[in-house]
Amino acid sequence: MSNISIILIAYKGIYGHRFIFVGLLTLLYPIMIVSNAVLIYTIYSERSLHKPLYILICNLACINVYGGSGLTPFVLVNIVSGNFHISKSACLIQTFSVMTFGGCEIMNLMVMAYDRYISICFPLHYEKIMSSSKVMKLIALIWLLPFIRTGISIMINANLKMCGRIIEKVYCDNYSMVKLACSGIREVNIYGSTVTFFSVVPPLLIILYSYIKILMICSKLTQSGQAKALNTCIPHLVAIANFFIGCSFEVYQSRFDMNHIPYTLRVVLSLYFLILSPVFNPILYGVRTQKIKVILTQKLMCRLKV
Repeated sequence: MSNISIILIAYKGIYGHRFIFVGLLTLLYPIMIVSNAVLIYTIYSERSLHKPLYILICNLACINVYGGSGLTPFVLVNIVSGNFHISKSACLIQTFSVMTFGGCEIMNLMVMAYDRYISICFPLHYEKIMSSSKVMKLIALIWLLPFIRTGISIMINANLKMCGRIIEKVYCDNYSMVKLACSGIREVNIYGSTVTFFSVVPPLLIILYSYIKILMICSKLTQSGQAKALNTCIPHLVAIANFFIGCSFEVYQSRFDMNHIPYTLRVVLSLYFLILSPVFNPILYGVRTQKIKVILTQKLMCRLKV
């Protein structure tokens, strides 16, 4: 593999605002690490939270740390150093990190929707269906499938001969790298589109099906029953909306003309699901999930007394 230098040209467009970006990222990255770490520790250390829903929330926090850490330090270093070049091998590693983060997150959100569907629609069979062994197998699939799919894409991209060197973003992604290739673009795009379709559409359909069924069941419950059932779903629904809005920004940024949008805003939107989503999720679940909020408050009070 020819280790050519690729230019991430978007850094030049935001260089005049570099201090703002450095300040924001320096603030957001520690918040992301600490908030997700606190959520992971709280669920791991509290036996009453060792249930499918909370284990999946814990796994989501792990995915957030993985995704945010795969990109944010790199962006910070590049802005501070003023170095806008990246080798092809480093670009492929970054692409792998971005793609696996997105793949793991959407699969985890899908399994969480399935968990809520079983909990609300089949409450008497919940413990049997969502057994500990099944949850562990689902978590293994959440990580393995995106890593396998992305690994194949990266191996294909690694063998492409590059004729271009400029990516109009602050990080590498699969679509931008394929556009730099001299030949074989059509075949790679067909494979990439197929993988993207099966990575996004089935999970999205499962999420939609789960919540349609949940709403049908809730319509038959008493008002208090509806409130209790929907209250457990609200953080998850907000997390889903947050993730897909961020992904939409990223897809639109990569594939369509955005010259009508200010350059700095385009960069912020492209970073949304990679940085803001991992910051937002643990705060959302810590505040909106009653049991986690109570245990977090208890642990904090104990620490303050000590």
